[in-house]
Amino acid sequence: MFVYVGTYAKPDTEGIFGYRLNEETGELTQVLRVKAGPNPSYLAITSDRKYLYAVNEVTEHEGQKSGAVSAFAIDPTTGNLTFLNRQPSLGGAPCYISLDEKNQMALVANYVGGNVTALPLQEDGKLKSATDMDQHVGKGPKPQQEAAHAHCILPAPGNQFVVAVDLGIDQIISYKLNASAGGTLERQPQPAFQAKAGAGPRHLTFHPNKRFAYVMNELDGTISALRFQQDKGSFTEIETVSAIPKGYTGQVSGADIHVSPDGRFAYASNRGHNSIGVFKIEEESGKLTLVQHMSTHGDWPRNFTLTPSGKLMVVANQRSNNITTYHVNRQTGHLTYTGKSIELSSPVYLQVVKNFTPTSK
Repeated sequence: MFVYVGTYAKPDTEGIFGYRLNEETGELTQVLRVKAGPNPSYLAITSDRKYLYAVNEVTEHEGQKSGAVSAFAIDPTTGNLTFLNRQPSLGGAPCYISLDEKNQMALVANYVGGNVTALPLQEDGKLKSATDMDQHVGKGPKPQQEAAHAHCILPAPGNQFVVAVDLGIDQIISYKLNASAGGTLERQPQPAFQAKAGAGPRHLTFHPNKRFAYVMNELDGTISALRFQQDKGSFTEIETVSAIPKGYTGQVSGADIHVSPDGRFAYASNRGHNSIGVFKIEEESGKLTLVQHMSTHGDWPRNFTLTPSGKLMVVANQRSNNITTYHVNRQTGHLTYTGKSIELSSPVYLQVVKNFTPTSK
């Protein structure tokens, strides 16, 4: 396995790192570090592993109130990155990037800008300038919801719709995707889902069966299990459960959520409590049952990821500047700390590349 890591980094320092990952032991060995502009926090990689895209999470780019998106070519033998080009994201602090299922468009959520943008990809991997931008409007009841704050955007199964999660307005917004004709996002007239006021939905992930989705709500530390209506690009609520233990009175700040490759378990990172919550997914209903809370052996777990086999989890602890790994019991969902921890300044995002084995040391 190979892991790319996005971080908060100064413009003139290395910000994207690459590690070899031993899936049996959980050991991470750094093999590359690349300058990628300021704060290359969130990453996306094409399905053929030829190109990598990173948001530059800043609020000003080339004199404009905007962040940026950077494109890189991936060396097929070393995993090293070669800078291709950079485009404005048309909104401040881009914090999430994904690619449509056909690798034709980059989809970006701008947190401070409160909007989402679409940037077509050229055949040579370079980014074209944004062809569409949609501004979210509104606010929620909590101080962090003084305005719209787009926090996640990704294609829905089938590539017909794109869904954007907005923490500031407690909504999931759906768009008809037109990737082939210039790259446009046609906003649907009604929200795809209205979360509980003050929940602060942050990240969404789809279940492998394409019928369910799970949303991590940052501000109240809950997970919403949703049923996805693929023909409409909308969601209905199945249930909402707490991602943190009963009786916990410390800071609550939900971060990331993922479903195991076999669809049997959901995992959620809890900042403040500094844990990964493990939940069993009921096959027919999509409902969640708590299995475990595992310490992340660090502070402020941001993003985490599972290897494609589901055997290992890797966690980025932003404030304690370390990355930790865990064995996953694929029968019970339980996590066991491997004892492996490496130091890295402000790790934010992790992506495991399947079957990528660089030859360089």
